[in-house]
Amino acid sequence: MRPSSLRRQLPVIALLCAAWPATAQPVEFQLVPEQSFVHFEVLHFGTSTIRGRFGPLQGLASLDRTAGRGEVSLRVATAGVSTGIPVFDARLRQGDLLASEEHPEAFFVARDFRFEGAELREVRGEFTFRGQSRPLTLRSLRFACRTDLPAQREICGGDFDAEVLRSDYGASFGLPLVGNRVRLVVQVEAQRSLR
Repeated sequence: MRPSSLRRQLPVIALLCAAWPATAQPVEFQLVPEQSFVHFEVLHFGTSTIRGRFGPLQGLASLDRTAGRGEVSLRVATAGVSTGIPVFDARLRQGDLLASEEHPEAFFVARDFRFEGAELREVRGEFTFRGQSRPLTLRSLRFACRTDLPAQREICGGDFDAEVLRSDYGASFGLPLVGNRVRLVVQVEAQRSLR
């Protein structure tokens, strides 16, 4: 290549190099605890549904919407269970169910994000509860991002659902009278980290 031709192309090459990190870099987010909880539902004696929640959640996420990639790491305090009935919550924390003393936290970590176009459809990862780890897929019910005007920071969040068999994690007390299948609904909001 002749020097004059190279000089003409240098501004274009420089522009491409400068733009590359902006499109390839994942954006870091931190969960907003006040807006991040795990809700659960389980059938009780074949009649009604027990509902409750855990939280607030702690965690970090990164998202590269251009490349369709992401990572997430969530921590759930098992002692933070709340059904609205304190005596029942205390029973749930015992060793044959949540085992909150022996296993104070449950974890979800994922690096497999499935997008359809710009829409986030699934997050596939691993859920660790009572010291047992199993694959878990969170299905997106909704996901969106916005700019928080007071803070001038990007907020992303949504609702995701999944299903687990509690017996897979050793929490078999009450079977079959209390359901084995537990529906999880995860609500999360995260704000873009300041760098």
